[in-house]
Amino acid sequence: MARIVMKFGGTSVADLDRIHNVARHVKREVDAGHEVAVVVSAMSGKTNELVGWVQNMPKVAGSNAPFYDAREYDAIVASGEQVTSGLLAIALQSMGINARSWQGWQIPIRTDNAHGAARILDIEGAEIIRRMGEGQVAVVAGFQGLGPDNRLATLGRGGSDTSAVAIAAAVKADRCDIYTDVDGVYTTDPRIEPKARRLKKIAFEEMLEMASLGAKVLQVRSVELAMVHKVRTFVRSSFEDPDAPGMGDLLNPPGTLICDEEEIVEQEVVTGIAYAKDEAQISLRRLSDRPGVSAAIFGPLAEAHINVDMIVQNISEDGSKTDMTFTVPSGDVDKALRVLGDNKDKIGYDVIQSEAGLVKVSVIGIGMRSHAGVAASAFRALADKGINIKAITTSEIKISILIDGPYAELAVRTLHSAYGLDKS
Repeated sequence: MARIVMKFGGTSVADLDRIHNVARHVKREVDAGHEVAVVVSAMSGKTNELVGWVQNMPKVAGSNAPFYDAREYDAIVASGEQVTSGLLAIALQSMGINARSWQGWQIPIRTDNAHGAARILDIEGAEIIRRMGEGQVAVVAGFQGLGPDNRLATLGRGGSDTSAVAIAAAVKADRCDIYTDVDGVYTTDPRIEPKARRLKKIAFEEMLEMASLGAKVLQVRSVELAMVHKVRTFVRSSFEDPDAPGMGDLLNPPGTLICDEEEIVEQEVVTGIAYAKDEAQISLRRLSDRPGVSAAIFGPLAEAHINVDMIVQNISEDGSKTDMTFTVPSGDVDKALRVLGDNKDKIGYDVIQSEAGLVKVSVIGIGMRSHAGVAASAFRALADKGINIKAITTSEIKISILIDGPYAELAVRTLHSAYGLDKS
């Protein structure tokens, strides 16, 4: 017998038939004698609808200001998960399974006070553990918790993944199964490279890089939590037949296991290729090369909540001037230019330039730590295809390369092949 947390995303619970299919997945684990908790998202499209209602209400009320109380925003958008949890509990009860729904505040899942993007501080799992021990399935509404102001707080987009991993850590689950519309984590996006392979295992660090660099399989904070608490996490498909052979395998179910690198016996040099579209590059020309100039640039950007990624600095021959180039999401470029313009005197640059429509392609693998020449292979492969590199950043287990947007798919396929990832 094991203790399992199962999470189902919006496409998995998009309508009543799919919720019934989810119930069949849950029943399979209950029939196998496991203790089960389930975390659910809102039905597909429902959160967007609720957010739209919130955004349009001030306009209907005659206000031109697009502002609203974030606490009321949370009260509204969290209702989608409440509906799903109740429907799944009813489906399970109809199958003769002892189940009840739980909202975040009932457990409670305690969060900070950042309404709309709250972070989980603590989960009191004792009561759920007791109920699970008695054979009751806990169906938990994801994406939500209870803030210090005693009001409902939501965790931001993808927060149900975070809820599931956090609950798995709190109840000391043997594993956390994240069910989605794909059957695992692939070496790259199969829509771009048909030869992409599903990975049997991937290390927490690699998955964290993949998630932060564009892979949409898991939310970044959920991977961080899994890594910190060493929660063995499986990415699985909810659309496979719940009763197919192997679906109930306790140790090796179908999908991709995200785990500690010590569990991966043979570590590949490169595990996967990720990409992120809609990157923009900003360059500040002829800055004074003096202490504090970087803080003068990136401090105001951080205060404006603009995420800066790749940073490249060039120094003039006499060392008196420098150029600073960095990337931001394309959606933030106008805001970033405005902030930098407001701080021009403090920063002291001569000219500011920007370019949108760029793509960041990243090579990821924990095996890179002990192998030389990985970066050189990427540069050579891209050069052979005539792809110009605009900027490069590296870490212990990744290389990120900035290129022009139209070359994104060619670059992904080229690098995927260069490292032999298209070979079975």
